[in-house]
Order: sequence, then structure tokens, then C-alpha cells
Amino acid sequence: MQYQSTRNKSLSVTSAQAIKAGLSPEGGLFVPESIPSVSLAEIEKMSAMTYNERAYEILSKFLTDYTEEELYSCINSAYTKEKFETANIAPIYKLNGTQYFLELWHGPTCAFKDMALQILPHLLTTAMKKTNEDNEVVILVATSGDTGKAALEGFRDVSGTRIIVFYPENGVSEIQKLQMVTQEGNNVGVAAVNGNFDDAQNGVKKIFCDEDFKAVLANNRFKLSSANSINWGRLVPQIVYYFSAYADMLKSNEINVGDKINVVVPTGNFGNILAAYYAKKMGLPVAKLICASNCNNVLTDFINTGVYNKKREFHTTISPSMDILISSNLERFLFDISGRDDKLIASLMQKLNDVGVYEINDNMKAVISDLFYGGYCDDEHTRATIKRCMEESGYVIDTHTAVAKAVHDEYIEKTGDLTKTIIASTASPFKFNQSVLIALGGCEAVAGKDEFTLIDDLSELSGMSVPKSLAALKGKNRVFEVVCEKEQMPQIVNEFLNI
Repeated sequence: MQYQSTRNKSLSVTSAQAIKAGLSPEGGLFVPESIPSVSLAEIEKMSAMTYNERAYEILSKFLTDYTEEELYSCINSAYTKEKFETANIAPIYKLNGTQYFLELWHGPTCAFKDMALQILPHLLTTAMKKTNEDNEVVILVATSGDTGKAALEGFRDVSGTRIIVFYPENGVSEIQKLQMVTQEGNNVGVAAVNGNFDDAQNGVKKIFCDEDFKAVLANNRFKLSSANSINWGRLVPQIVYYFSAYADMLKSNEINVGDKINVVVPTGNFGNILAAYYAKKMGLPVAKLICASNCNNVLTDFINTGVYNKKREFHTTISPSMDILISSNLERFLFDISGRDDKLIASLMQKLNDVGVYEINDNMKAVISDLFYGGYCDDEHTRATIKRCMEESGYVIDTHTAVAKAVHDEYIEKTGDLTKTIIASTASPFKFNQSVLIALGGCEAVAGKDEFTLIDDLSELSGMSVPKSLAALKGKNRVFEVVCEKEQMPQIVNEFLNI
């Protein structure tokens, strides 16, 4: 399986080369030259497999230049009961006869990003060996909260790598910030950016496209790569858990082989729902993909109109990991539904950069309308959904999962569609304890309390155990206090690398 760029499909590289590079030289994203298929018979067999075995079945179809031994080494190093506190890795919770939560937050940083970022370092270091890379790889990450800590934890002390994470100074939860600024490891760096996530993400992309800067790095024996979902090695492991969820529903007799399900994903950068789209295209029986946004509803408007317009007010919400106006992974999707028209994609992305708006053609609009339902949910509705879910079922969800449930509830009300539905539950409620407790008990429930008192209160209220990794934050020293302007990001990289 070879990989091409969304902006230059004449480029052809192996999966190892694509994972090592992260981003194509002209700024495009790497995609497989074709999407492999999975038969219903293969899916049925997965119901008797472990998560790791299912991961091999999917990853081996995309990463064909990795040997079976290499892939299993990566998979088994990433997905362990010790790291995920459950042998199931990504278990399903049945809320009712229609809605099933796919719990993607049992990993070491309590968010769905662990599902990919526990395996990416192993895929990358294997790729470095396969491509005879002798430079040190520098991982640059922009985060809206969860990717940063998951990447830091995944790459901590990994030989031959350095990692630098940029996050918006006032755009993450206090727990998310604590997770990053207390990070241990001799190869890690963290800096806050004055601005929002899009400022941080654009700053990282600018560095990737700066040939002079990359030349300076090369002269010092450094090579850039990415742990954001622009890196194919971050995206492809996410496809696995949609197949795994379907296989688990088969195993528990919730569905029969071939029954269609809907999938709901709370998303800002479009990566998680893109993985569900690829799963559907491979043969997973998915009827509707439901894209859930918060007040930064650029994706909702795009799905409903075909016009992508980032020129709008940016909202800081209680679901901060979705506070994004530039959805990078949408580029991969548009490339696919345009018939792999790299010139069109390059043109659309240039328009987005130059004027902040683009519009797709009628054929592409029709494809999106058939595949997707787009909806959004404001903070008030998010809080109400958390409270109602707890009152009706005793199950506590975080703010991002609540956005997804609220949008799905609205979808059912509008369409009457009671197809069994997997809702991607993307973070532990403990990561957003203040917002969750306010939703459940009002502002007085959090008044005058520190993060760790809030965590204990939420544990008592929900009956859930506090994740070990969050409990361990108490008393840890803040290591990183750097705050920079977006224009200073290259300088921060230089200082971290001592060049």
C-alpha cells in the first residue's frame, strides 16, 4: 500500500515514510492510494478476537510495509490492561436500547487520544529503523487539550525523539493544563500560546512548511514529524475501534452480522469522525455518520450548506477539545469524495488560508448530505444533557460526550431514526470535573474547591473510581511555565533543541 498527498497525488511513499514525515512537503496530508475492504465474514470473526487481534486485522491492511512481527510488537506494546485499566481497551456501555457509549478514555491520559498516541511512538520508531533514519525526530504538536498530554505520555523518553507541545493558554481545562505542565521526561517540552487552538495549529503548520527553518534543523541533525491527526499514524489506529465496537455488539447479541448502525462523534478537527468514515468505506455497516459540534459549529454549517467559513466568532466552551475553527482532517475527506482531485483540494485549502472561506461543488454536497447529519449544542444544553443522563441512568458523561448525546437526541427527534447507535465517548468526566459537577449540582457544588477535591466529589457522586493517572497529579511540580506569542513558536523550538 502506497500513500499519496492530498495536494500532490503524483507523490508516492510507503506507510513508514508517511508516518515518519507526518505532513507532505507542500502541506498536504498523506492518504492511502486505495481504501482496503473488510468482508462481513471478517467482521464476524472479530467478535471472538481480543482488541489487539482486531487492531492487527485492520492495521495490516494499511501498513503493508510493516511485518507481522513489527505490527504485533507495536500493538502489544500500546494496548495493555496495565495502561488502559481494562482488558477490553475500548469497552461499550449500553445506555438504552438505542444508544451505546464507546468508552475511549480508559488509557493513561483519560481521553480518546490515547487510543492512537499509545501506538504512534512505536509505529514511528519502527518507521525510523525501516527508512534508515539517523537524525533525531522532533515531534511538534498543537493541542486543544487532550492530544498534548497523550502525545507527551506516549513519546516520553522514547529514544531518538523529542516532543514539543503547544496549547492555547486559556483554552484547556485546569486538569488538562496540569497534565501537560507537570509532564516528566528528558525529551519533552511544553509551551502555552497566547491565542486559541487554531493559532497554535497554524503555527505548527507554518513551521512544517518553512524550508529555511527545516534546513537549520537538518544541519543540526533533526527531522520534523507530527503527532497530531495530520499524521496518518495517528489516524489509522482510530479506525480500529469502530470495528471493535461493532464486533463487541455482535458478541453481546445486540446486533446481527450486517445490521447497520449509526455512529455519533463529537469532533472539532474531523479526525475521529473521518476514521469512522474510512471504517464505513471499508465495509463496516454504518448507516449515518452524525457529526456533533459545540458552539464553534463550523462543521455543522459546512455539512448543511457546503460552505466552509472560518470567519466567525471563536467561542471558549466547556467542551474545549472541540474549540476549533480549522478542521484539518476535513481535507482528507474532501480529497476522497472529489475523486482524489489534488488540484481542487490545493485550491480549496489556499482559499481557506487566503480569504477564510471556500465552497464545494454540488456533487460533493450531495455525497455529504447522504453520508452525514450535522448538529451542534451550546454549553447550557451540554450541562442539561449531563444532568439528564445521570438522573435517567445513573451514568456520568463528560462535556464532549454530552455534546454528542445531545445532538443524537435531536437527530432522533427530527428523524425518528431509532437505529442502534454508537456514541464516541471521548473523555473521562474526571478530566472536566468542574463543568460536570456544575451541571449536576450547580455552581455551589464547586465553589472554593481545588481540582483534587472536585475529583473526589465527582467520584463519590458518580460511583466511579478516580483514574490513577489523575490522582497521581496531586502534589506534582509544574515543570513548564513558558507562555509565548504565536510568532515566537519557531524560537521556542530552537530554544528547546538548543540550536
